[in-house]
Amino acid sequence: MESTGSVGEAPGGPRVLVVGGGIAGLGAAQRLCGHSAFPHLRVLEATARAGGRIRSERRFGGVVEVGAHWIHGPSRGNPVFQLAAEYGLLGEKELSEENQLVETGGHVGLPSVSYASSGASVSLQLVAEMATLFYGLIDQTREFLHAAETPVPSVGEYLKKEIGRHVAGWTEDAETRKLKLAVLNSFFNLECCVSGTHSMDLVALAPFGEYTVLPGLDCTFSKGYQGLTNCMMAALPEDTVVFEKPVKTIHWNGSFQEAAFPGETFPVLVECEDGDRFPAHHVIVTVPLGFLKEHLDTFFDPPLPAEKAEAIRKIGFGTNNKIFLEFEEPFWEPDCQLIQLVWEDTSPLEDAAPELQDAWFRKLIGFVVLPAFASVHVLCGFIAGLESEFMETLSDEEVLLCLTQVLRRVTGNPRLPAPKSVLRSRWHSAPYTRGSYSYVAVGSTGGDLDLLAQPLPADGTGAQLQILFAGEATHRTFYSTTHGALLSGWREADRLLSLWAPQVQQPRPRL
Repeated sequence: MESTGSVGEAPGGPRVLVVGGGIAGLGAAQRLCGHSAFPHLRVLEATARAGGRIRSERRFGGVVEVGAHWIHGPSRGNPVFQLAAEYGLLGEKELSEENQLVETGGHVGLPSVSYASSGASVSLQLVAEMATLFYGLIDQTREFLHAAETPVPSVGEYLKKEIGRHVAGWTEDAETRKLKLAVLNSFFNLECCVSGTHSMDLVALAPFGEYTVLPGLDCTFSKGYQGLTNCMMAALPEDTVVFEKPVKTIHWNGSFQEAAFPGETFPVLVECEDGDRFPAHHVIVTVPLGFLKEHLDTFFDPPLPAEKAEAIRKIGFGTNNKIFLEFEEPFWEPDCQLIQLVWEDTSPLEDAAPELQDAWFRKLIGFVVLPAFASVHVLCGFIAGLESEFMETLSDEEVLLCLTQVLRRVTGNPRLPAPKSVLRSRWHSAPYTRGSYSYVAVGSTGGDLDLLAQPLPADGTGAQLQILFAGEATHRTFYSTTHGALLSGWREADRLLSLWAPQVQQPRPRL
């Protein structure tokens, strides 16, 4: 087959398409737009807005994050932090040297208050003791990265095995031991939210330590995370992004001709759901892994090579949702930041499988107290896994009623006023996302993420770099993060820059 996409064979420069307008796609587009070798660039976005899983909404008199919440590890090595700083989107505290040096180990801070399902508060000393045990074990799980073999396949099984050993040495009365296990169960649920998985039993033990935690105290954007992607959008030439343009099939390894480009042939043709066709020399695919999993059989023609398709099937992709509750008056203390929920009859050592409709809310880890907007008070609950996906099928009224009952039960106040309103994310139902973010599942390795990131054709023959892959699930050490997504977009843009403008010194982003 003739080589149609290599250097010097595209009159007026190569035609590049980016599929997906999340931070990976915008990052790639911004990098390429800044270069004279790429005058023909389009971003095809399936929805009516850019930002992907970064989504800020004006609600409750302020801005809430329906998607990405924090900059994880806001420090010099984090490109999202650097870009946000450059655009002037962060405050003094977030930018302070002191904040950038904090080592969290990737662990969430301790709750301000811990409510038990019986209506009593759990001693924060007991919670802190269990947190020390749990996070100490989580840190141990990261040490199997270079081990010759692992004692068990998953993070969950390892944690349970070790906890079982500790429990054997506990000397307290049966009630206290039971409460300790219930608190540990809450930490398991929290870790499911962090990993974007239904159960830690699904997360592979050996590669778990490959995920890299950057220093810095996780911080938020006071005016919304989407301010960052809005700035990136604004830096692109007008009309670069085409909205409400879902892609149906990417035809590749061909020799396509389009009437709009007489005499030219293209190795790739992108066919959209509405019938529009876009020929290209290069396509950067940045769609979420959840979407790829669902459309694997129809999205590429010819189909992906078997090992790449297998990597897509094997890598984990789960759901982590938020439920925002608005209150007239706070029932929590003024300095309260995190409310933990503990279900007293649960234990990580026992498999609980109650009916979802009766017990979905037991997976809720509790609530983060959002900074008050004027006189509005908002709690943000987090819930992961199948329970989270079930929650998406309920109505707002059902969720509001259920959580009102939960809060009345755990606070021991049967007359606690119901929240005024509810807002929640539904990432599993979102047709172009189908979940929240990736994790390295049992049966897969970090090598699968690298495999997903490899461009096509894989053998390097024929047209070069026809399909490139970016997105958080293609970054081996920063998967599941916005900075991983951004770096992956830059990586693929650099791949094209080194093909078309090798003589030009690659400019690093101005940070």
